Order: sequence, then structure tokens, then C-alpha cells
Amino acid sequence: MARAKAADPLATYRAKRDFSKTPEPPPERKRQTGNSFVIQKHAARRTHFDFRLEHDGVLKSWAVTKGPSLDPAQKRLAVMTEDHPLEYGKFEGVIPKGEYGGGPVMIWDRGTWEPIGDPDEGLAKGDLKFRLHGNRLNGDFVLVRMKPRKEDRGRQNWLLIKKRDDYAGDGDEPTLTYDTSVKSGRTMDQIEHGESAIWSSKAQKKSPTAKRATARPSAGTAKSRRKPAAR
Repeated sequence: MARAKAADPLATYRAKRDFSKTPEPPPERKRQTGNSFVIQKHAARRTHFDFRLEHDGVLKSWAVTKGPSLDPAQKRLAVMTEDHPLEYGKFEGVIPKGEYGGGPVMIWDRGTWEPIGDPDEGLAKGDLKFRLHGNRLNGDFVLVRMKPRKEDRGRQNWLLIKKRDDYAGDGDEPTLTYDTSVKSGRTMDQIEHGESAIWSSKAQKKSPTAKRATARPSAGTAKSRRKPAAR
């Protein structure tokens, strides 16, 4: 008996886009095992943060409305979206208006991730625990699937929660601190208008979060602040 052909995980991604009009990468599922993650700030109809974990040849994706938090008390709504091709993890640019998700896209953070436990089991049960090693986000997180409600209209709503560890901080909101791309150093406005990441005093005045970012330690410095292991 012939074996049933596996469903294409990128079929929804393909159906929603016209690749003759959008600069987004065409779908291609790669038979490879990787552990990258990327968070893309996306100013579409509403600005949000797309959280993506590489798994089984695609990027498993969630739209986090308020962006990730390092405060364990914050439970951020994360709506599961269609799987994206791995190449999307490198995409930064502008999706044309009128196209699906039209607006500028910034690579806000990227790095590697490691599952805590079996990731397939975690995804199936709706309790995915993992550790991030990024430029801006580090430490343990969990994605918890919420119980479906009639008003969800078929959407899968999850919660993205920071676990309490050496990287957690009460009231720590990195999306308010960092407003530039880890790939190009550009702001959303510069990406939207095709500008280079050139510093100007005028641009600094328009972005109050930029001042806070200069006073905040870099990701490398943050790692150095980790508490010493118990003896």
C-alpha cells in the first residue's frame, strides 16, 4: 500500500503571498536540523513581534502582540501563525502595502535555542519549554497553549512567559529599551524608507528609547552579570 504523502507545512505560507510582488523569500522546506531563532518586529496593520523557532526544517511562528518580556509576571499573548521557511529568518525589509502583512520588518533579535525536554511533545501538549541564546534575550522561557474559546475563531492562542532565572528581571521590558535591528542597526523608520543606519542627533531626539538603550548593558555584558553558581 502506498504511503500517504506528508502534508506541506508551508502550504499556508505559500497561499497567502504573491511572490512576484513581495520581497519575502519563497517557501522551501529544507531537510536539515538546526536550532536558530529569530524575533522580527513587524509594523503591519498593528505593530507586533513575530517569534520564530527553527524546528523540523521550518520556522514555527507566533505573533506576540506586545513583544517578549523578561519579567516572569508578564504573560504575553502569542498567536500561533503559519510555519515560515528558514530563509525568512534572514528577512528584513518592507512588504508592499496591499500585500499580506504589508509594512516594514526588522530583525529585532536572533540566536539559537535549545528545547527543555522533547519539543514535539511540548508542541503537541501545548507546553513548550526552551532556552534562548540571543543578542538580547537569554534564559528559559515557556510557551503555553490556552484553552480554545468560541471567539478565537480557530486561532491557537498561546502565552509566552519568561521563567525566573539569572536573566529575568521584574519590570524588564527589552522591547522598550532596544529599537534597532541586530542585523543592520537600523530603526523601523529607516527600514521603511530604505535608509542606512547612520547616526544623527535628530534621529536620536525622535527616539526616546534610543537614549535608554545606550545606558543599558549589551547582551554580552548581561551574560557577565549572571549570578555565580552555588557551591
